[in-house]
Amino acid sequence: MKRDYYEILGVSKGASAEEIKKAYRKVAMQFHPDRNPGDKAAEDKFKEAAEAYEMLSDNDKKAKYDRFGHQAFGPGAGGGGARGASNMEDIFSQFGDVFGDDAFGSFFGGGRSRGGGGGKPQGQRGSNLRIKMKLTLEEIATGVTKNVKVKKNVVCNTCSGSGAKDKNSVTTCHTCHGSGQVKRVTNTFLGQMQTVTACPTCHGQGQTITAKCTACRGEGKVYGEETISIDIPAGVSEGMQLSMSGKGNAGERGGPNGDLIIQIEEESHHELHRDGLNVSYDLYISFPDAAFGTSVEVPTIDGRAKIKIPAGTQSGKIFRLKGKGFPEVQGYGKGDQLVYVNVWTPQDLNSEEKTMLEKLNGSNNFKPRPDKNNKSFFERVKEAFN
Repeated sequence: MKRDYYEILGVSKGASAEEIKKAYRKVAMQFHPDRNPGDKAAEDKFKEAAEAYEMLSDNDKKAKYDRFGHQAFGPGAGGGGARGASNMEDIFSQFGDVFGDDAFGSFFGGGRSRGGGGGKPQGQRGSNLRIKMKLTLEEIATGVTKNVKVKKNVVCNTCSGSGAKDKNSVTTCHTCHGSGQVKRVTNTFLGQMQTVTACPTCHGQGQTITAKCTACRGEGKVYGEETISIDIPAGVSEGMQLSMSGKGNAGERGGPNGDLIIQIEEESHHELHRDGLNVSYDLYISFPDAAFGTSVEVPTIDGRAKIKIPAGTQSGKIFRLKGKGFPEVQGYGKGDQLVYVNVWTPQDLNSEEKTMLEKLNGSNNFKPRPDKNNKSFFERVKEAFN
């Protein structure tokens, strides 16, 4: 079971962004792999802290987490380990700004490059992309897969993202000699301290381009379109955000893609209304049906259901259909459907109908005589939600 993100970083729920950042830096420094070589437990805690910081440093993700906890996000969503804790170099690339370019080198003597494999950072990461997705109540109840065409920056097919005109248009950087890093040794009262930073000439690439790709003008990306298959879990709600790692805008010159953020919107239903995990429906019946009793069909999010209306049913009566509501996101609970009975009062009576009702109005059975079993409307509503 996942630990609470605030507990991982050792901060309170009301902590400021600066306090969260400071706490993450402290935990990351404590469990950094260079300080704990070969210690798998320390590495796991380092990744766990990165995941927690990825969530709590993003205002949108933090708001959803504060409200719903880990259940607010589907597979690969938010922090959730989708990107933040899956790859050590990704963590350095993502959150290096928290420590500064030379922080690890200063503390651990030898430094660590921030980026992809081989010690050379990748190009600049692509930006996140946000889209809105409207879902019907039926789709929310069962979950759905949507294929969506998204206009965004995609990898240039001409140069495969390198940004170079051809393979002969790339040369080894003369400053760092292909390492992508420059080292600096300074004398301090503690002795010599070595720092390693990205090469300022090639920006950590280890290579420079002598002739740019004409299609993307050296950026390694072009504006295009991609069809993305999005799996929406059952039980999502209005305003909830899901995240797909690597499905955002392409990065520059081979840099990793950003994420695709999907904001959920609910389409209104012409008969049903959502209230959390529950579904509500207003049922209107005639006075004779309320007096004699009847059977009626009502709509649900998965078809229709028949319910029995007992004789003498009062307006405001609430019937509960167990399990006919929405499931919890990645949970085991499920809501109910609440059917609110409204006894319809005729509004335009003809003379014959008026005469009949006047005769009935004199009968004792038509005089209101509520007892302890006839609860008020507010008591019935309170009972329905308990």
